[in-house]
Amino acid sequence: MKFMVTWTIAPEHYKAAVKRFLKTGAPAPKGMKTIGRWHTAGSTRGFHLVEGSEAALAEINAEWADLLDLQVVPVVEDDVAGAVAAKVIGKK
Repeated sequence: MKFMVTWTIAPEHYKAAVKRFLKTGAPAPKGMKTIGRWHTAGSTRGFHLVEGSEAALAEINAEWADLLDLQVVPVVEDDVAGAVAAKVIGKK
């Protein structure tokens, strides 16, 4: 499954979060693949699109929960969303 992880860094945790990121590179754990990661320039927000197991998702979130406010949303691509929408409204 794919998940969009959005994070916000509280100002008091900004330096610690940046130091950890620069030191580790924030690799995805076993069972998780990073599809893309984006940082909003000049901001404390970012986005991490990952694919993998719920256990790996829980692990990566636990690794950063002390510094980041994390929001996780499961996501699907257009073909899946379109097929579901067509089914729901009765079209095939």
